Amino acid sequence: MSFSLSRRRFLGRAGMIGCSLAASPLLTPVTFASAPWDTRLVVIILRGGMDGLDVVRPLGDPAFAALRPGLNTGTPALDLDGYFALHPGLAPLMPMWQAQELGFVHAVSTPYRDRRSHFDGQDILEAGTEGTASGARGGWLNRMLQQVPQARADTAFAIGNGDIRVLDGAAPVANWAPEANLRLSPQSMRLAELIMEDDAAMHAALAEAQVLAQETSGQAAGGQRHNRIAQFAVSRLKAEARVAAFSLGGWDTHRRQDRALPRSLRSLSDTLLTLKSGLGGDLWGKTAVVAMTEFGRTARENGTGGTDHGTGGLMIMAGGAIRGGRVYGRWPGLDSAALYQERDLMPTDDVRASAAWIMRGLTGLDRTALQDSIFPGLDMGADQGLLR
Repeated sequence: MSFSLSRRRFLGRAGMIGCSLAASPLLTPVTFASAPWDTRLVVIILRGGMDGLDVVRPLGDPAFAALRPGLNTGTPALDLDGYFALHPGLAPLMPMWQAQELGFVHAVSTPYRDRRSHFDGQDILEAGTEGTASGARGGWLNRMLQQVPQARADTAFAIGNGDIRVLDGAAPVANWAPEANLRLSPQSMRLAELIMEDDAAMHAALAEAQVLAQETSGQAAGGQRHNRIAQFAVSRLKAEARVAAFSLGGWDTHRRQDRALPRSLRSLSDTLLTLKSGLGGDLWGKTAVVAMTEFGRTARENGTGGTDHGTGGLMIMAGGAIRGGRVYGRWPGLDSAALYQERDLMPTDDVRASAAWIMRGLTGLDRTALQDSIFPGLDMGADQGLLR
């Protein structure tokens, strides 16, 4: 049987499933852990490669307009600081920005470069290492918990498939997932992975279908899935859990980004607002939410109104513990000579360093543990002042 025939058969059976296991929130549970501190840390993995240049637009960069003549039409972006502007899809979060509870770190990335594979990129992001040969085991959040002898698992829920690799490891954690009505056989999962990596146009279309399927199945089950995940996270974080991790998909915007990205931003906005309203003033004031993606996207828009896999990207932060109202990072510029390989936003900082400084402020873990054990090989650099 030819590969093209397998592809058609796959589309006939699973066209609404989504991009692949690597970008599907339907197959990923939320994971929790308890720990002996009173702050809360929420890590959201944005699967698919979020376009940070569209989410927080550098309108003050003279090269930006020429790189994105089509993407920056329509509803104007919302001014943040006179240089950067926020995608209108996140307009509901502007009060959070004004309250200094929302912030961004621009031009960051993991150490991953060049191949631009979702699976490799997500593995490195969630492992928190410089590569698969680092020797470190499990995910960086789990290695953080291993530094705390008193850490214990929260009440466990196992509903659905998949896992959050960032919390894989020896430290005890608990798992829960919303029910998923869609099921893939292992063969179909593997086929989805192969299709996604080899055919950009196809996995763009499937990513869009996956978001629609997520919304439809979530509404049929009594509420959108991302809101139900956020509500459950609130219920555990108000109890004994101190760490929560989950993923949101739909960020692989190879075509019609003007249509696909707002849907994903709406899910993210809803999630953050649900966390804030559910936790309430006191707990929200002790909470840091970190949203990370495996890589950014190309600086230039492509011929189908989207962007392709890139390098430098954006980290999103929210919570009362965050010193928000700022766009952090060292901006490299977007002229041709400043781009990575003349195509991507140049990463100027390691996204792991931002996560490490947030963890240090929330948990009191020392720099040696963060650089040697949790993120082996990382140089955290100077304190960025991301927390209040």
